[in-house]
Amino acid sequence: MLTDKHCKNAICPADKKRARFTDSGGLYLEVSPAGSKRWFWKLYANGKEGRMALGSYPAMGLADARKARDTVRLQKAGGHDPVQARKVEKLKASNPAGDTFQVVALEWYAKQAPQWSPAHADRSLRQFERDLFPWLGARRMKEIEPVELLATLRKVEERGAVETADRGLMLARQVWRYGVATGRVDRDITADLKGALSPYRGKHFAAITEPVKFGELLRALTAYRGSAAVRAALQLAPLLFQRPGELRGAAWSEVDLDAALWTIPAARMKRGKDGKENGDPHLVPLPRQAVEILRNLHPLTGHGTLIFPGERNHDRPISENSVRTALITLGYTSELHTWHGFRATARTMLAERLDCDPLIIEAQLAHAVKDANGRAYNRTQYLKHRTEMMQRWADYLDKLRKGADVFELPRQVA
Repeated sequence: MLTDKHCKNAICPADKKRARFTDSGGLYLEVSPAGSKRWFWKLYANGKEGRMALGSYPAMGLADARKARDTVRLQKAGGHDPVQARKVEKLKASNPAGDTFQVVALEWYAKQAPQWSPAHADRSLRQFERDLFPWLGARRMKEIEPVELLATLRKVEERGAVETADRGLMLARQVWRYGVATGRVDRDITADLKGALSPYRGKHFAAITEPVKFGELLRALTAYRGSAAVRAALQLAPLLFQRPGELRGAAWSEVDLDAALWTIPAARMKRGKDGKENGDPHLVPLPRQAVEILRNLHPLTGHGTLIFPGERNHDRPISENSVRTALITLGYTSELHTWHGFRATARTMLAERLDCDPLIIEAQLAHAVKDANGRAYNRTQYLKHRTEMMQRWADYLDKLRKGADVFELPRQVA
């Protein structure tokens, strides 16, 4: 066994690459020709000899080296790989930014935000800054207890924002999972909060799906006597059933009235950042009724860029509130029917009343669905079938508006 004197006087002959001086239990001191001295512990794994560095001499003396050896021997005896444990500790130490909730959350956010739309990224950051950072931001994640996170989210609930609290928990869950993956924290404490918050179920936009009542709504839209842009938007909403923002922001350059086609650029669609920048445009076939509405509107707004310009500023489209207010004026409050509800109406009645193929309906709604083989659905497919469906839908709405027989199921669109 080695002594302190042996360690101090140990040298490596000039003709050797290194010299080893053995102690006990696999511990040895390795000396280089240059005079550096390091402690190693010899171990065996899978039938092969390996070694683990323990420290340098004289910073680590003989007694400390033996203690370090005994520690790793106990780890190995307990079924743990001390070499792997050392690697994990080094990886954990490779996070120089720190391990507070705010540091980890912003690090996670920086990696995710480039893939999100600007609106979603801004909304998420504002929620961090408003609802989470003031109470948890400066705390080390491994020291935060589930009850602290719950108390923070309940502050949001107390102001009546149940949906926002639910969204805050989802954000926290992503941060904790990232914290676990990067070694800042040992486990995801958000799992302990399951069932602790008030349950939130996403609100459905009110929509009329009963044919006779929808016919009454269509007649009310026809009778609206407000501005030409709002009146046209009201009439096109049930015909085309696109999202409110996509319809009211439409430009004349997007529509080809002769070809009866509206091409919505990817940048204006409800998609992630990559989908907006690199995705295909969404094609909306225009039934002849929609073409007629647009041709009648063109003399009034066709001199500008937007199809539905605002009354005060023609460079900005009509607001979503302008159509919402028009519906309320006609007696259709948000509890009865909404602008966005025209999409639900079309989805339901196209399937139940016209017996249309759900895939074609979803394509027209610009919903990202997958086919039977799992391949991402291409929104430009089925254009011919969608064109036929949209004309049948417009003709069906004419019957509803006139109060005609609305219960016959025509043939299914192939």
